[in-house]
Amino acid sequence: MKRRDFLKVSATGAAVAAVASPAIAQSSPEVKWRLTSSFPKSLDTIYGGAEYLAKQVAEMTDNKFQIQVFAAGEVVPGLQALDATSNGTVEMCHTVSYYYVGKDPTFAVFAAVPFGLNARQQNSWLYQGGGNELANEFYKKHNVVGFPCGNTGTQMGGWFRKEIKTVADMSGLKMRIGGIAGQVLQKVGVVPQQIAGGDIYPALEKGTIDAAEWVGPYDDEKLGFQKVAKYYYYPGFWEGGPTVHAFTNLEKFNALPKNYQAILANAAVHTNTWMNARYDMLNPTALKRLVASGTQLRPFSNEILDACLKSTNELWGEISAKNADFKKAIDAMQAYRSDQYLWWQVAEYTYDSFMIRSRTRG
Repeated sequence: MKRRDFLKVSATGAAVAAVASPAIAQSSPEVKWRLTSSFPKSLDTIYGGAEYLAKQVAEMTDNKFQIQVFAAGEVVPGLQALDATSNGTVEMCHTVSYYYVGKDPTFAVFAAVPFGLNARQQNSWLYQGGGNELANEFYKKHNVVGFPCGNTGTQMGGWFRKEIKTVADMSGLKMRIGGIAGQVLQKVGVVPQQIAGGDIYPALEKGTIDAAEWVGPYDDEKLGFQKVAKYYYYPGFWEGGPTVHAFTNLEKFNALPKNYQAILANAAVHTNTWMNARYDMLNPTALKRLVASGTQLRPFSNEILDACLKSTNELWGEISAKNADFKKAIDAMQAYRSDQYLWWQVAEYTYDSFMIRSRTRG
């Protein structure tokens, strides 16, 4: 190449670089957000999901997009996380949608409802069955965008001071139970109490409540419920596969560069998988420890499950008659559930049932 041609090419390349560099810089600005969690730091898996999300976002943006995570109570109380995000006090929160059924019962459908979807079915509905689109159509009315950002898997039915054998045993029982599930149990005589995670133990210890549900063996052991209640019931039929959401303020999200929006969305998907897998890893050994230390493991009777299913279907009818958003969401979820269990009974359930029986036979 002639020297004159080389200089011409070099000059052109330098000009291109001079134009391109500012464009790249503009697409990767320094962004600092605050995220408020609904959970205490001691719950390293469910609270840890927000930290994991923030770490991924930082790593994928060379630390240019940073999300500072605050535990429940550090900025606002745990059950006010969504409000703080909606009104712009913080840019994000990590919470469970069903905590906000007092605003609108539709919030529950996209997290978990009694006799709803298990974790895999929930993810299938949200990611592939139109659930996310339906959810964000609703969430937009509250000035937030929601991303599935964790799942605990099917939860336990909770800790009780006395044995619960029949529906009659539940009459007058004061129980900490969050979301719309409390309305279902109210129909069978339970007096539901909405209490944030960090406040459950003292309420159970003092006898302010007679029973409490939280998540499952790993978290429940950390919170010490086995010290103040003897009987541990299963399954938590009101949380077959509850989704934990990362909510962002709508305007703040829309103001992000498109690549940051994509990074945040993909980090949430990864966190969703991470949390579910981590609970599946941690719960078995925690359950062994609890039983070894004297916890009495008990299944809910079919009588109780049948009564609660009947109450659930009644409640859906009552709410749907006066709330079009709820009806749209619950009908979509139930239709998806029907098809999922048509398939589940053929493959998943048959296989798992055989393997469980094989394990017990040694």
